[in-house]
Amino acid sequence: MYQKIVVALDGSEASKGALYEALNVAQLTQARLHAVYFVHPWCMSPYAGYFDPEQLREVLHEDGRLALDAARQAMVERGVPGDTEIEETEGAADDIAHCLARCVQREGAGLVVMGTQGRHGIERWVLGSVAEAFVRRADVPVLLVRSSDTAHGMSSGR
Repeated sequence: MYQKIVVALDGSEASKGALYEALNVAQLTQARLHAVYFVHPWCMSPYAGYFDPEQLREVLHEDGRLALDAARQAMVERGVPGDTEIEETEGAADDIAHCLARCVQREGAGLVVMGTQGRHGIERWVLGSVAEAFVRRADVPVLLVRSSDTAHGMSSGR
């Protein structure tokens, strides 16, 4: 059974669903949960407009703190032991999928749970997918949780 589960959060509905699935698995297996929020401050090109990189970093970290506060509260409510962290990519050439892989290895996790928007076709190609990039290099099982909007859209044939 799993002893440590890493759940990747980004504040989206899909990642909130991933948190609750991770909590369910952690309760069933009596595993410890490690919730992580990744900050990629280089994601905005300076050519997209003028911005203060330090101010952007602060805003991204604050978003992470909010998501992780909710994760800690959920862990307490469900009686799941765990911890949280904000991790920052190492530079503009680094990406969240690689950062997540390093975290999983460092934490010795046996399972990764993450949300996915369930994009496909040209939308996936244009926007890319952290989940897809991570799954391609993962050394441990990965549980992907679609956002409820995506799941409903698929069942209705949209």
